[in-house]
Amino acid sequence: MIRLDNLTKVFDTPKGAVVAADRISMEVPPGEICILVGPSGCGKTTILKMINRIVQPTSGKVFLDGRDTMDMDTQELRRGIGYVIQQIGLFPNMTIEENITVVPRLLGWDQARYTERARELLTMINMKPDSFLKRYPSELSGGQQQRIGVARALAADPPVMLMDEPFSAIDPINRAVIQDEFLSMQKELRKTIMFVSHDIDEAIKMGDRIAVLREGRLVQYDTPDDLLAAPRNAFIESFLGEDRAFKRLSLVKVREVVSDEIGTVTPGDTLKTALERMDDFGYQNAILVVNSRHQPVGMITRAVARTTRGYCRDHLQNVPATIGLDDNLHKAASLMFGRDTVWLPCVDTTGRVRGQITQRAMTHHLGSRFRTREDDSGPSSMPARE
Repeated sequence: MIRLDNLTKVFDTPKGAVVAADRISMEVPPGEICILVGPSGCGKTTILKMINRIVQPTSGKVFLDGRDTMDMDTQELRRGIGYVIQQIGLFPNMTIEENITVVPRLLGWDQARYTERARELLTMINMKPDSFLKRYPSELSGGQQQRIGVARALAADPPVMLMDEPFSAIDPINRAVIQDEFLSMQKELRKTIMFVSHDIDEAIKMGDRIAVLREGRLVQYDTPDDLLAAPRNAFIESFLGEDRAFKRLSLVKVREVVSDEIGTVTPGDTLKTALERMDDFGYQNAILVVNSRHQPVGMITRAVARTTRGYCRDHLQNVPATIGLDDNLHKAASLMFGRDTVWLPCVDTTGRVRGQITQRAMTHHLGSRFRTREDDSGPSSMPARE
């Protein structure tokens, strides 16, 4: 756990005192990622550097797992923290293996142990150990070097990681890939991470919590969904952008919006039954046809059911798309727009139909909490984590 208690930094400059961080108090629970965002000069990197004491606080305290960092030896503190920066900072005269194992070697690990750790981490970041261990940084692309920077920070298995815009210099395609790889690793490793970003979309994707800073002050500290749903003031609303409602689509799972009220018929049902069931469940255009395992095998349109006699099995049309319960609303909306439909059947991992999701339900879910907080009395309180 990372806890900041009234953390303050004042720099003396020829033009007078500059407050880079003004009484910052916040807590990052174990195993979570906190993203620091805000305009340039708002204090993001200064806060990060005060945690590992590259910058000494003017006042206030930093606690790691309840321990005051000022009571810790500086080397002990830094060796227990993984640190990743935008410039990567690999040693050009060292091989990839040597770069990754710098801290383990300083800690006295034996060769077999730190070599195995390097191989394990390269595998974790989707780089083949036999191909990369003996290479030098100059032989790698920028994206590959950034991966090595992350691996080096993880080498000694630190409980805490600090990351200062680690992916911002990488092209968008590789940045998205590395972000996904890192989130996949985090599900397994559960590090406590403080992460500086200038990109609100990256913050929403990567963060369990987001801290918005302005002129050294913490303006709002919330989960991504709460931040987008209820920005504290006009500054945050502007910072998030006019499309903040759409940004929320990627944060909400289909299972949170799915309705189990879905009408279905079987291949052996008559078209008359299909039409009656459409009326019962309010469908205007079509109804889903399912097999004995309640998996979708096709659909019957209202036009066919109204003008034709016979059985559903003889008039099946393809289902435009289905959506998984663990998919997000962004995917659901994309499928609906792409297939020109206002509803989708929802299926579980076995393909069994579990309900439906509609455009109206999505709009209602997003709009029910979508508002602006008018007060500007300070950072919001954090809700309990589910």
